[in-house]
Amino acid sequence: MILRCIAVDDEPLALGLVSAFIEKTPFLTLVGRYSSAIEALTILQAEPIDLVFLDIQMPDLTGIELARVLDKNTNQTTPRIVFTTAFNQFAIEGFKVDALDYLLKPFNYEEFLHAAHKAQAYFELVKRATPPVIATATPEDEFLFLKVEYQLVRVAFGDILYIEGLKDYVKVHLQNNPKPLLSLTSLKTLEEKLPAKHFMRVHRSFIVSLGKIGAVTKNSIQIGNVTIPVSEQHKDAFNLFLSRWV
Repeated sequence: MILRCIAVDDEPLALGLVSAFIEKTPFLTLVGRYSSAIEALTILQAEPIDLVFLDIQMPDLTGIELARVLDKNTNQTTPRIVFTTAFNQFAIEGFKVDALDYLLKPFNYEEFLHAAHKAQAYFELVKRATPPVIATATPEDEFLFLKVEYQLVRVAFGDILYIEGLKDYVKVHLQNNPKPLLSLTSLKTLEEKLPAKHFMRVHRSFIVSLGKIGAVTKNSIQIGNVTIPVSEQHKDAFNLFLSRWV
């Protein structure tokens, strides 16, 4: 698999170095090199790009801001990002925008190649993970992939008990697994991926698997030994579900 890449950096020497590293790597191809994030945005909106080696501190539009713009763009496949920066204080911000890796300047080719191999492994996993379309699939046969640390973990819909939203993360609680999966994503993102027939948002911090509900009260749901609140905002939708259940 060949990954289509661009390099973005307002420092000519740094831009030249990253571009040379990309061209030196057999499974990467350099589509373009840009001295500003605004210039890069044009190509990113026009062509499919797999990987962006992106500086953070740039005038007009920073690398973090560009990453946020790309993440909100639903009209294209969002490329993965490897940040290249001289400032380690941006590491947390980098992870918040789901960066694949973070290279601290000055870095050598060995460090660059390690990040490139991580990207290669990610895209190969995604390619292998794409399931065939099966018309007779049941919810238990369907699944999603969660980014857990630096891996994509396959999670069957039928194994999910409930999902708990934290600030920048979610905890996915599974049956027969005492340790929840921690993933850097949002409840809103997962809500869009889960089948509405089998999952419901019942609180700003909780999505539940409807088939795993053991008991209900006026304001709460019981799943196993866990009591989950139903908020006022979601009570009407949940009561409609209950009216069909009883």
